[in-house]
Amino acid sequence: MQKLFLLLAFVILIFPANSFAAEDSPKTGYFVTSDGVKLRYIEAGKGSAILFEPGWTMSAEIWEKQIDYFAKNYHVVAIDPRSQGESDKPSEGHYPERRARDIKELVDHLKLAPVTLVGWSMGVAEALTYVELFGTDSLSGLVLVDGFIGRDQTSVLTVFQGFLKSLQTDRKKFTENFVRGMYSKKYSEDYLEKVMATSLKTPTNSAVVLFMNTFMKDYRPILEKIDKPLLALYTPFLKDDAGSVKQKVPSAKVELFDGAGHALFVDEADKFNKLLEQFIKDYPSK
Repeated sequence: MQKLFLLLAFVILIFPANSFAAEDSPKTGYFVTSDGVKLRYIEAGKGSAILFEPGWTMSAEIWEKQIDYFAKNYHVVAIDPRSQGESDKPSEGHYPERRARDIKELVDHLKLAPVTLVGWSMGVAEALTYVELFGTDSLSGLVLVDGFIGRDQTSVLTVFQGFLKSLQTDRKKFTENFVRGMYSKKYSEDYLEKVMATSLKTPTNSAVVLFMNTFMKDYRPILEKIDKPLLALYTPFLKDDAGSVKQKVPSAKVELFDGAGHALFVDEADKFNKLLEQFIKDYPSK
């Protein structure tokens, strides 16, 4: 028995309790863009790279269920875009082309290529703009998550006019309604308060400019430039956008999350993670 205790003590000394998970544990990093903006990212795991781009006013932490899941077998990175989360809050660069360049510079900085790029909500526009500006050579696959693709601009202006006014007249109330409306399932008040607090870190003027610069463009023509595997995961509310993806890219895998809210990767994390993992596993062998 004494020998067993001695052996156990030796193993504990050589292999600390957290040593097996240390490589998978998320770490925070920063890099500076070509226009001098310091951006934060979360990084974990090793293997093929997956880069998660959050939506409007959200931070990298919104992807926590994906970071935990994929870090076991993949090199996972999630970014705080400029003026979001803990990244710098500059007064410039709040348009898809600059933010797509931010993504490309992070890909180059961390040597992620070829990377699976996952964009959610506003991140969909930025992921498509990435393809428009830089092509697909640095991508192994593209994932579009419940984001606007494009439609008649008159209807867009009509819908968003009241939305933007509410944002500016009572930002705190607007943010509470916006965050609670992202989910179909119930979450603790502590969790929701953290998401609200994160959203409020984006200056209001920047939030408005981001919104206007993103949703005044039709991204459907860019879809025809995608020559890598494409996965589109949508809620029924944006089924027209999902339809545009399938129409422009017939080879795309499109899936609707009928019971989920806009943050479908949180509401139905298991389904989302398994679909994304299988999508990556199905990439053509090189």
